[in-house]
Amino acid sequence: MDFAFMYETLLTLIAGIPLTLKLALASVACGSVLALLLALLRMSGIAPLEWFARFYVFIFRSTPLLVQIFIIYYGLSQFREVRMSFAWPLLRDPYWCALLALSLNTAAYASEIFRGGLQAVPAGQIEAARAAGMTRLLLFRRIVLPLAIRQALPGYGNELILMIKATSLASIITLMEITGLAAKLISETYRAIEVFIVAGAIYLVINFVVTRLVQYAEYRLTPHLRPAPGAPATLTSGASA
Repeated sequence: MDFAFMYETLLTLIAGIPLTLKLALASVACGSVLALLLALLRMSGIAPLEWFARFYVFIFRSTPLLVQIFIIYYGLSQFREVRMSFAWPLLRDPYWCALLALSLNTAAYASEIFRGGLQAVPAGQIEAARAAGMTRLLLFRRIVLPLAIRQALPGYGNELILMIKATSLASIITLMEITGLAAKLISETYRAIEVFIVAGAIYLVINFVVTRLVQYAEYRLTPHLRPAPGAPATLTSGASA
């Protein structure tokens, strides 16, 4: 194993980290908004809206993300209406095509996670909030949404990790994120093992940080995981045992 070459590879691949994180964070942000909307449509009780959400989730969960990227990047340009539309300056850019594909894909998976979180909100807390006179919007903002986020956070943490790894597919449409730089370096040096080991280690470190952040958020949002203020240490340790 040539450690000097691996160090040089690390310095080269580090340049792709900002684009990887930018793609992952932007797609998760856009996808989470769409996912919440899809989850609400699925639970609306209105048949056309519910079936639209079901169809969307079925399409994007049942086809490979790579195919979705190819269709958006190569397929849409085949239509003259698309090339003449206001969206063409964005759709001809590989970055925006990758971001669109990643956002639409993660929305399908995250909507099911959010739906599970919304359905897990205890009915008693909703009834108590209604009895206190909360409006539907206030009840959703202060009671339902925070509890749903707390319930969905462990599952959504897995989706965050999957999206960070999925950004590697953006290299297929010429984006030079970590995997794109790794593929370019391999084509120049023909040393695939060392380059892929370094690339894998970078993804490992990024996802390690993400999992720790998700665990911390889960800890802060879940009161029973934290010791009560002023509680004796013996009582806390006894409860956890």
